[in-house]
Amino acid sequence: MSTRFITIGRQFGSNGRLIGHELAGRLGINCYDKSLIKLAAEHTDIPYEDLKLVDERKETGWKYLVDENEQLAKQYRYEHIDEVLFQLQSKIIKDLASKEDCIFVGRCADYVLKDVPHGKHIFLYAPDEVRIQTAVERYQVDAKKAASLMKKVDKDRSYYYNYYTDQDWDDWNSYDMAIDTNAFAVDEIVDILETVYRKL
Repeated sequence: MSTRFITIGRQFGSNGRLIGHELAGRLGINCYDKSLIKLAAEHTDIPYEDLKLVDERKETGWKYLVDENEQLAKQYRYEHIDEVLFQLQSKIIKDLASKEDCIFVGRCADYVLKDVPHGKHIFLYAPDEVRIQTAVERYQVDAKKAASLMKKVDKDRSYYYNYYTDQDWDDWNSYDMAIDTNAFAVDEIVDILETVYRKL
Protein backbone atom coordinates (compact mmCIF):
# COMPACT_ATOMS: atom_id res chain seq x y z
CA MET A 1 0.00 0.00 0.00
CA SER A 2 1.28 3.48 -0.87
CA THR A 3 2.13 5.90 1.88
CA ARG A 4 -0.27 8.75 2.62
CA PHE A 5 0.42 12.29 3.74
CA ILE A 6 -1.23 15.60 4.48
CA THR A 7 0.51 18.96 4.19
CA ILE A 8 -0.68 21.93 6.21
CA GLY A 9 -0.02 25.52 5.21
CA ARG A 10 -1.14 27.98 7.87
CA GLN A 11 -1.44 31.58 8.84
CA PHE A 12 0.28 32.57 12.06
CA GLY A 13 -2.07 32.06 14.99
CA SER A 14 -4.45 29.76 13.13
CA ASN A 15 -3.32 26.78 15.24
CA GLY A 16 -1.82 24.90 12.29
CA ARG A 17 0.95 23.29 14.30
CA LEU A 18 -1.43 22.28 17.09
CA ILE A 19 -3.89 20.77 14.61
CA GLY A 20 -1.12 18.94 12.75
CA HIS A 21 0.15 17.32 15.94
CA GLU A 22 -3.36 16.51 17.18
CA LEU A 23 -4.12 14.81 13.87
CA ALA A 24 -0.86 12.89 13.88
CA GLY A 25 -1.48 11.76 17.44
CA ARG A 26 -4.91 10.48 16.59
CA LEU A 27 -3.65 8.65 13.51
CA GLY A 28 -0.55 7.29 15.21
CA ILE A 29 1.82 8.81 12.66
CA ASN A 30 4.53 11.50 12.74
CA CYS A 31 4.01 15.22 12.29
CA TYR A 32 7.01 17.10 10.91
CA ASP A 33 7.37 20.85 11.37
CA LYS A 34 10.36 22.42 13.15
CA SER A 35 11.78 18.93 13.54
CA LEU A 36 12.70 19.15 9.84
CA ILE A 37 15.34 21.73 10.74
CA LYS A 38 17.02 19.27 13.09
CA LEU A 39 16.89 16.56 10.43
CA ALA A 40 18.42 18.98 7.92
CA ALA A 41 21.17 19.92 10.37
CA GLU A 42 22.18 16.25 10.52
CA HIS A 43 22.98 16.39 6.79
CA THR A 44 25.19 19.47 6.80
CA ASP A 45 27.98 21.11 8.74
CA ILE A 46 25.79 24.18 9.28
CA PRO A 47 24.75 24.38 12.96
CA TYR A 48 21.10 23.87 13.86
CA GLU A 49 20.92 27.30 15.51
CA ASP A 50 22.00 28.96 12.25
CA LEU A 51 19.50 27.00 10.15
CA LYS A 52 16.73 27.88 12.59
CA LEU A 53 17.29 31.59 11.94
CA VAL A 54 16.21 31.28 8.29
CA ASP A 55 13.47 28.68 8.72
CA GLU A 56 10.51 29.73 6.53
CA ARG A 57 12.05 33.09 5.77
CA LYS A 58 14.23 34.30 2.92
CA GLU A 59 17.71 35.40 3.89
CA THR A 60 18.24 39.09 3.15
CA GLY A 61 21.30 40.89 1.91
CA TRP A 62 24.23 39.54 -0.04
CA LYS A 63 26.24 37.92 2.73
CA TYR A 64 27.24 34.40 1.83
CA LEU A 65 28.12 31.62 4.21
CA VAL A 66 31.80 31.88 3.36
CA ASP A 67 31.78 35.24 5.16
CA GLU A 68 30.53 33.57 8.31
CA ASN A 69 32.48 30.36 8.69
CA GLU A 70 35.39 29.17 6.61
CA GLN A 71 35.08 25.75 8.21
CA LEU A 72 31.85 24.96 6.38
CA ALA A 73 31.88 22.13 3.87
CA LYS A 74 32.97 23.41 0.46
CA GLN A 75 29.62 22.68 -1.20
CA TYR A 76 27.90 25.17 1.13
CA ARG A 77 30.42 28.00 1.10
CA TYR A 78 28.96 29.91 -1.81
CA GLU A 79 25.26 29.38 -1.20
CA HIS A 80 22.89 31.35 0.97
CA ILE A 81 21.98 29.45 4.09
CA ASP A 82 18.24 29.62 3.33
CA GLU A 83 18.88 27.99 -0.07
CA VAL A 84 20.78 25.19 1.63
CA LEU A 85 17.99 24.67 4.16
CA PHE A 86 15.25 24.66 1.50
CA GLN A 87 17.07 22.05 -0.59
CA LEU A 88 17.83 19.84 2.41
CA GLN A 89 14.29 20.06 3.79
CA SER A 90 12.81 19.31 0.37
CA LYS A 91 14.93 16.20 0.03
CA ILE A 92 13.98 15.06 3.54
CA ILE A 93 10.26 15.73 2.94
CA LYS A 94 10.28 13.65 -0.25
CA ASP A 95 12.18 10.87 1.47
CA LEU A 96 9.84 10.76 4.47
CA ALA A 97 6.72 10.84 2.28
CA SER A 98 8.01 7.86 0.33
CA LYS A 99 8.63 5.79 3.46
CA GLU A 100 5.86 6.54 5.95
CA ASP A 101 2.42 8.04 6.45
CA CYS A 102 2.92 11.50 7.92
CA ILE A 103 1.84 15.11 8.34
CA PHE A 104 3.93 18.09 7.23
CA VAL A 105 3.37 21.59 8.60
CA GLY A 106 4.71 24.45 6.45
CA ARG A 107 8.16 24.33 4.79
CA CYS A 108 6.58 24.49 1.28
CA ALA A 109 5.72 20.80 1.66
CA ASP A 110 2.64 21.12 -0.55
CA TYR A 111 4.84 22.38 -3.39
CA VAL A 112 7.63 19.87 -2.77
CA LEU A 113 5.09 17.02 -2.91
CA LYS A 114 2.78 18.48 -5.57
CA ASP A 115 3.42 15.64 -8.01
CA VAL A 116 3.34 12.88 -5.40
CA PRO A 117 0.06 10.91 -5.26
CA HIS A 118 -1.83 9.87 -2.12
CA GLY A 119 -1.60 13.24 -0.42
CA LYS A 120 -3.80 16.25 0.24
CA HIS A 121 -2.79 19.86 0.75
CA ILE A 122 -4.63 21.91 3.37
CA PHE A 123 -4.46 25.62 4.23
CA LEU A 124 -5.60 26.87 7.65
CA TYR A 125 -6.57 30.47 8.29
CA ALA A 126 -8.56 32.57 10.77
CA PRO A 127 -9.70 36.18 11.23
CA ASP A 128 -6.95 38.58 12.29
CA GLU A 129 -8.54 39.40 15.64
CA VAL A 130 -8.72 35.72 16.53
CA ARG A 131 -5.11 35.11 15.54
CA ILE A 132 -3.98 38.12 17.55
CA GLN A 133 -5.78 36.83 20.62
CA THR A 134 -4.20 33.41 20.12
CA ALA A 135 -0.76 35.04 20.03
CA VAL A 136 -1.54 37.10 23.15
CA GLU A 137 -2.36 33.93 25.06
CA ARG A 138 0.38 31.76 23.60
CA TYR A 139 3.29 34.18 23.88
CA GLN A 140 2.11 36.27 26.84
CA VAL A 141 2.41 39.58 24.96
CA ASP A 142 0.02 42.51 24.56
CA ALA A 143 -2.30 42.87 21.56
CA LYS A 144 -0.06 45.41 19.82
CA LYS A 145 2.95 43.13 20.01
CA ALA A 146 0.86 40.14 18.93
CA ALA A 147 -0.45 42.03 15.89
CA SER A 148 3.08 43.03 14.92
CA LEU A 149 4.30 39.46 15.32
CA MET A 150 1.41 38.15 13.23
CA LYS A 151 2.20 40.52 10.36
CA LYS A 152 5.92 39.74 10.48
CA VAL A 153 5.57 35.96 10.54
CA ASP A 154 2.92 35.94 7.80
CA LYS A 155 5.11 38.23 5.69
CA ASP A 156 8.15 35.97 6.19
CA ARG A 157 6.21 32.82 5.37
CA SER A 158 4.60 34.40 2.34
CA TYR A 159 7.87 35.73 0.95
CA TYR A 160 9.65 32.42 1.54
CA TYR A 161 6.86 30.37 -0.02
CA ASN A 162 6.37 32.68 -3.01
CA TYR A 163 10.11 32.79 -3.69
CA TYR A 164 10.64 29.05 -3.75
CA THR A 165 7.37 27.96 -5.35
CA ASP A 166 6.56 30.82 -7.74
CA GLN A 167 3.03 30.57 -6.32
CA ASP A 168 1.06 32.71 -3.85
CA TRP A 169 1.17 31.39 -0.30
CA ASP A 170 -2.33 32.66 0.52
CA ASP A 171 -3.96 31.69 -2.79
CA TRP A 172 -6.35 29.04 -1.56
CA ASN A 173 -6.74 27.70 -5.10
CA SER A 174 -3.27 26.20 -4.68
CA TYR A 175 -4.57 23.84 -1.99
CA ASP A 176 -7.09 21.01 -1.93
CA MET A 177 -8.95 22.52 1.02
CA ALA A 178 -8.91 25.73 3.08
CA ILE A 179 -10.43 25.79 6.56
CA ASP A 180 -11.28 28.75 8.79
CA THR A 181 -10.08 27.42 12.14
CA ASN A 182 -12.31 29.89 13.96
CA ALA A 183 -15.40 28.24 12.48
CA PHE A 184 -14.74 24.86 14.11
CA ALA A 185 -13.32 23.45 17.32
CA VAL A 186 -9.87 21.87 17.04
CA ASP A 187 -11.28 18.36 17.43
CA GLU A 188 -13.83 19.05 14.68
CA ILE A 189 -11.06 20.09 12.29
CA VAL A 190 -9.09 17.00 13.23
CA ASP A 191 -12.25 14.96 12.49
CA ILE A 192 -12.44 16.53 9.03
CA LEU A 193 -8.78 15.93 8.28
CA GLU A 194 -8.92 12.39 9.60
CA THR A 195 -11.69 11.69 7.08
CA VAL A 196 -9.57 13.23 4.33
CA TYR A 197 -6.63 11.05 5.35
CA ARG A 198 -8.69 7.85 5.57
CA LYS A 199 -9.95 8.35 2.04
CA LEU A 200 -6.48 8.72 0.52
